[in-house]
Amino acid sequence: MSIRTILFDLDGTLIDTNELIIASFQHTIEQYSDRDYTREEILDFIGPPLKESLSKINKDHVEEMVETYRKHNVEHHNEYVKAYDGVVDTIRQLKSDGYKLGIVTTKMRHTVNMGLEWTDLDGMFETVVTLDDVTHAKPHPEPIQTALSLLDSTPEEAMMVGDNTHDIEAGENAGTETAGVAWTVKGREVLERLQPDYMLEHMSDLLKITGR
Repeated sequence: MSIRTILFDLDGTLIDTNELIIASFQHTIEQYSDRDYTREEILDFIGPPLKESLSKINKDHVEEMVETYRKHNVEHHNEYVKAYDGVVDTIRQLKSDGYKLGIVTTKMRHTVNMGLEWTDLDGMFETVVTLDDVTHAKPHPEPIQTALSLLDSTPEEAMMVGDNTHDIEAGENAGTETAGVAWTVKGREVLERLQPDYMLEHMSDLLKITGR
């Protein structure tokens, strides 16, 4: 069966939020940790739900840390965030061609909407599944299954595109095809170890994969 539904992670896949995320973690760490964290250590926090990552820094003050992180993240959002090269044009073309498009993210809906609006991607996706909408985050298949249900689609005709191991594993767990992105801040080798069906060098590669 050919691919008719494409699901995307948001941060690090469609929009470049990496430096914003790193800055927000650094800001929070300065206030709640008794030591500094290296950039490499902070990169490990990118991908899982925020509470899960922050609990590794200081498990006694997670709620306060979430508030500190989110405040910094929202206040500095537009200084850092931009769409990756080719993303907006590719998404517009796929939508024009009739593909069902969705986002599956571990972010909260408010900051997802901020990112989509700022990068001219709002209105491009038929469904957006956020952390608010599910019990289990990626790599559990629930977020992808939820998106497919909302899109009236099946795993056999779907692909999950992401920059993190959680995205590839979630796609595999849900039975979709998977595509990693070579521009992942984690380094493409991290994704290649999971052997996704495709590795995108540029978002426009999706047009070739889908037969454009």
